[in-house]
Amino acid sequence: MASRSLISSMALRMVTTLILLNLTRPSLCQRRELDLVETPPSDQLTYHGGAVLSGDIPVSIVWYGTFSPEQQAIVVDFIESLTSKPASATPSVAQWWSTIYKVYLSTTTTRVLLASQIADDQYSLGKSLTLAQISQLAAGASPAKGALVLVLTDPDVVVEGFGSVRCGLHGAAAGADAGAGYAYAWAGDAAKQCPGQCAWPFARPSYGPQDAKLLGAPNGDVGVDGMMVTLASMVAGAVTNPFRDAYYQGEKDAALEACTACAGVYGSGSYPGYAGDVLVDKDNGDSYNAIGAGGHKYLLPAVYDTAKPGCSTLV
Repeated sequence: MASRSLISSMALRMVTTLILLNLTRPSLCQRRELDLVETPPSDQLTYHGGAVLSGDIPVSIVWYGTFSPEQQAIVVDFIESLTSKPASATPSVAQWWSTIYKVYLSTTTTRVLLASQIADDQYSLGKSLTLAQISQLAAGASPAKGALVLVLTDPDVVVEGFGSVRCGLHGAAAGADAGAGYAYAWAGDAAKQCPGQCAWPFARPSYGPQDAKLLGAPNGDVGVDGMMVTLASMVAGAVTNPFRDAYYQGEKDAALEACTACAGVYGSGSYPGYAGDVLVDKDNGDSYNAIGAGGHKYLLPAVYDTAKPGCSTLV
């Protein structure tokens, strides 16, 4: 299931842009304000009765291709910071996850636990992968019931639709259901192939205004930091809508979920083409909105809060 497809993200931004263009043009010193429009119930992000991942969620990481120790540390710190390690600073990855827990998972105790890591640096399936092969790589991790497998591809790996219709995806084992299945998510390093599509706001967008100021990648790695934005969205979707029948908005095969419903929103004051007011490291100028327990910084997507309703940001 391509939960964070470019089509969904672009459609959301186009609709928001049309709303902005129909408002009275403000002076340069005024902030833009959106009119509140009541959303039909059928178009709201709601619960559809299916299962979420809960309890102890064992996570396996499949490193497909070559990743440096520091790149691996960035990903591992994120996973371990969700629930298994206490926050060392604020705003934290744990705070971001607590919003997902409160809104979508609060009826059950949930812990995300790193279970295993698998290195496939010899490209066992080649450097051009289909979506079916992504699923195959996930199955190769021998996941347990209720587990989550993360398949990460390096900059040299071409994945079906990467950069043209998707930056990542999540799905479930073939024929899986709430009682027997596991979920998986894929995200790729877009540094070489499609940074304008899948590493924004750290890279110049491929389309639209080109004069907006880019943000500094929080760990100084445009490819992996952009991959982490996608990965965070896919993890949120995989946990809250693993079998396409839990929390989502719109058509189930092209659904907006906990984070993809807030595409492009990272801080307060966000609007199409502007990520919002985020934090800036005074030493190197890099931008972030969350800190991991191990000290890595991240730019994490906003979480859709059904109680508002609206997008909830850490800063």
